[in-house]
Amino acid sequence: MNLKGKYALVTGASRGIGRAIALRLAAEGVHVAINYFRNKRTAQETAREIEAHGVRALIIRGNVADEGHIACIFEKIAMEFGRLDILVSNAASGVLKPALELTERHWQWTMNINASALMHLTQQAVRLMTGRRGTIVAVSSLGAIRAIPNYAAVGASKAALESLVRHLAVELAPKKINVNVVSAGVVDTDALKHFPNRDTLLAHSRQRTPAGRLTTPEDVANVVYFLCTSLAEMIHGQTIIVDGGYSILA
Repeated sequence: MNLKGKYALVTGASRGIGRAIALRLAAEGVHVAINYFRNKRTAQETAREIEAHGVRALIIRGNVADEGHIACIFEKIAMEFGRLDILVSNAASGVLKPALELTERHWQWTMNINASALMHLTQQAVRLMTGRRGTIVAVSSLGAIRAIPNYAAVGASKAALESLVRHLAVELAPKKINVNVVSAGVVDTDALKHFPNRDTLLAHSRQRTPAGRLTTPEDVANVVYFLCTSLAEMIHGQTIIVDGGYSILA
């Protein structure tokens, strides 16, 4: 279970699930590169909390929907860390509209940041993982397998993400790099503020979750941490759902 001294990149790490993952890894002795795009203040706050664990925090601004930005992110990691052991593709966005109202711009933006980003991040990360065991974890959502109102573009992008993970897992397993997905149930983060039915969604989810409570960012972070340990060495190309049993009900 020892991850002390390893190096990680967590995208979208300034808040929500990404922040929880970054802090969980830091608590285990991992040096963490924090990627953010818009909110520098929260990224700095997360960095201070990471450094309180006695490890390094590297703040890197960049839009993971842009392949050029991703190249710059990894240039900085190569310069500052010299290697990478863990990649967590968490940054996400998307347009919340019915499918019939989506434009090509809406579709491409959502696909680029939620699915294409993983491909470009992985291509860069593998170069810094050569010669050691590596771990790549993508964060998805139940919209990949369930129809949710106004979630057509995001759900399709998450489904593409999960499919891509399976293909990457097959390609990278011989290189001793594990690639998996953690799919979160309803988590009360800032992302939910964009849902017009947020309060109803939270109440409904809490009521029908067998575990009796909503999934927290820390719940998701614990599973990501497990996948980064040697105990998960034989887990490849899997989607692990963390939702308190919500998705197993009809």
